[in-house]
Amino acid sequence: MTIREELERRQHTMLSPHACLDENSVGRDREEPQCDIRPVFQRDRDRILHSKAFRRLKNKTQVFLTPKGDHYRTRLSHTLEVSQNARTIAKALRLNEDLVEAIALGHDLGHTPFGHAGEHVLNELCEGGFAHNEQSVRVVECLEKGGEGLNLTWEVRDGIRNHQTSLMPHTLEGRIVRLSDKIAYINHDIDDAIRARILTEEDIPLQYREVLGHSTKDRLDTLVHNIIINSMDKNDICMSPDVAEAMTGLRQFMFDNLYRNSIAKTEETKAKELLRKLFFYYMERPEIMPEQFTRMIDAGEHQDRVVCDYIAGMTDQYAIAKFNEFFVPLAWQVN
Repeated sequence: MTIREELERRQHTMLSPHACLDENSVGRDREEPQCDIRPVFQRDRDRILHSKAFRRLKNKTQVFLTPKGDHYRTRLSHTLEVSQNARTIAKALRLNEDLVEAIALGHDLGHTPFGHAGEHVLNELCEGGFAHNEQSVRVVECLEKGGEGLNLTWEVRDGIRNHQTSLMPHTLEGRIVRLSDKIAYINHDIDDAIRARILTEEDIPLQYREVLGHSTKDRLDTLVHNIIINSMDKNDICMSPDVAEAMTGLRQFMFDNLYRNSIAKTEETKAKELLRKLFFYYMERPEIMPEQFTRMIDAGEHQDRVVCDYIAGMTDQYAIAKFNEFFVPLAWQVN
């Protein structure tokens, strides 16, 4: 018996009857030999962790565009906080922690530079529309590894695709990540907004603080505990009605007071225009994109989709550098 087989055998006694077992995975699009050490979801987690798209998240905006400060969240730190919340819940509920971690680490791989501002621009420009959850799946299926993709299991891709509020993953592990994403961004964005002096703790409506807590730490503790208590031994991931209502209200408060805040979003107009100009520049000159993307066009992919693939993969800094290269004149110098 291999180490992997022994680990799979242990899952039958250690995990909940509601857990998604590695050996029951629907599988990968392309069959490949099993690893002798790692079950399939652990293997997927490792593939995501070592991907280029994952490393680029460290230089992509969460809320504040290219902030001057070391402690504001980036898309990478957001991803790690989602993963930590999700793993804590999964472990307590005896669900598959490797599957949860793989979904959490991969859920935002398709996010654009400049956060949701970039996503909105590409959605306007791409004929078929653009959504970061679908783009995250596209990254792992056909953009990573020079076009080969990561060949992840169906369950991981399902969790990545369906982590949005309006969608629902098929596994409990995916549903944990879906809630953990909201728990993470609501709370760490409050923390960043207080750091940026856009909000204070006292600005948060008392009706939400009385239910969830009077600090970021307390609110995280309340939400994680509430999910665990209300989901224990159930074939569902849920919160109590009062806590769910308070979190929904707090999320709406954040949209009204931060995500659409004119001060926090001062530079978004510039970022959107920057990406528009890059899009049309590459549409007119597709041959200057890396070979992987020109091959996709030659193979019959729609050019606007491929240009969006390339731009979506950029970090904030790289997009700014490309804009400067194409549109900002250099000072004259004699060679």
